[in-house]
Amino acid sequence: MSRFLAFDLGAESGRAVVGRIDRDRLYLDEIHRFPNGAVRVLDSLHWDALRLWSEIKHGLALAARRAADDGEPLASIGLDTWGIDFGLLAADDSLLGNPFTYRDRRTQGMLDEALRRVPRAEIYRQTGVQFMEINSLYQLLAMARAVSPALAGARTLLNMPDLFNFWLSGVKASEFSIATTTQFYNPVARGWAHDLLDRLDIPSHFLGDIVPTGTVLGRLLPSVAAEACCDAVQVVAAAGHDTAAAVAAVPAAGEDWIYISSGTWSLMGIEAPQPIIDERSLAYDFTNEGGVGGTIRFLKNIVGLWMVQECRREWQRAGEALTYDELTRLAAEAPAFGPLVVPSNSRFVPLGDMPGRIQAACAESGQRVPQTRGEIVRCALESLTLEYRRVAERLDEMAGRRLPVVHIIGGGSRNGLLNQFTADATARTVVAGPVEATAIGNVLVQALALGEIASLAEGRALVARSFDVQTFQPAPEAGAAWDAAYERFLGLRESRE
Repeated sequence: MSRFLAFDLGAESGRAVVGRIDRDRLYLDEIHRFPNGAVRVLDSLHWDALRLWSEIKHGLALAARRAADDGEPLASIGLDTWGIDFGLLAADDSLLGNPFTYRDRRTQGMLDEALRRVPRAEIYRQTGVQFMEINSLYQLLAMARAVSPALAGARTLLNMPDLFNFWLSGVKASEFSIATTTQFYNPVARGWAHDLLDRLDIPSHFLGDIVPTGTVLGRLLPSVAAEACCDAVQVVAAAGHDTAAAVAAVPAAGEDWIYISSGTWSLMGIEAPQPIIDERSLAYDFTNEGGVGGTIRFLKNIVGLWMVQECRREWQRAGEALTYDELTRLAAEAPAFGPLVVPSNSRFVPLGDMPGRIQAACAESGQRVPQTRGEIVRCALESLTLEYRRVAERLDEMAGRRLPVVHIIGGGSRNGLLNQFTADATARTVVAGPVEATAIGNVLVQALALGEIASLAEGRALVARSFDVQTFQPAPEAGAAWDAAYERFLGLRESRE
């Protein structure tokens, strides 16, 4: 029986999970879970990279101890994180400051600044990535404009999973899937977009080799192995971007399906053999990011359950501790098809008073202002669902056919109300699960790298046999009401745009 240790780091928490393939089934065992979150220092938001590194080593030690007790040593280690953010290393490989989070305000105005220097169509032609002010490209532009000492002293840039892989293995490499999130990777040329960076006066000498997803980087550094009381197991550059890992775990066959990796963000798209970069994909602001096996995840990045998460956090700060299940129940009891907001509005991205922002957006658009907890959460969920419908219709158009099934994976797949809303609003079958898609995909990539499974298709069939999913069918009687809400939603989008 092979054991693969997957570290899955998200914006709210991280965990160490051991995957075991035994008798044609995959089993997961969570070994360690730990919190994560932005740390404010003066006016900046950072990730506590050294604390995360300490948690990774602790998780490794726990997994090694469990494996030794069971007489089944670990085969390999893989790590995935959120996209966009990075660390800078000096010539001596020391970390130049705590990495910034993508929610830091330093990127405000940087998208407009970039477009003043290079036309939007040209940036998209070279990168094929959705325009979001939080992208790595605009983080670097902000640093360049501020004449950042860290940028001036940098000799290596590593995205977050690559940074931790370096600390594990001693090998500096940029894994394909995470490199594609930066908006300075060219998916057609399959390399860094040096010309674009030059035109923006951003240095690029610190960009290193890009390696395919599933590359075996080498063995665990002796110092790390000794500290964790662990053998020098293989370190695999798994799908470093958590969405790439999650999509690898979609229990689907064929090509006629849409995925939604549902969590803080909703990543909604299709798998494609080649990047799709043309006038329509530019107009629709779709992104081309790397997937397992060199595939392209053609998708839209949507503010997902972040609005609900931030509402819950705000209410907790006010002394009212509500679980997500309680918030979903309150939303289900609230009146249907009330006020709506546009999730892609940049006002909903930062930390802060999310209930107040939702209420203000409704007031400004002349709608009834939601008052209760349930009304506010229902507004967020119905608005997100209608954004799903809009993106699904555009994916149909880009694919040249109707895609009848939506696979929802990740933590958000547990929200039955949102799943049923999605089936009803899009008039498609929704298959929800597995919840642990990111960790599963991480394990699958490691298993592929070490020859435990032969193909991604074989891995997906393994997932389908190993984990339960729930199917939601559209309710025919709900169609007319969702159609009317959709027309209102499109009107709100048009007025904003």
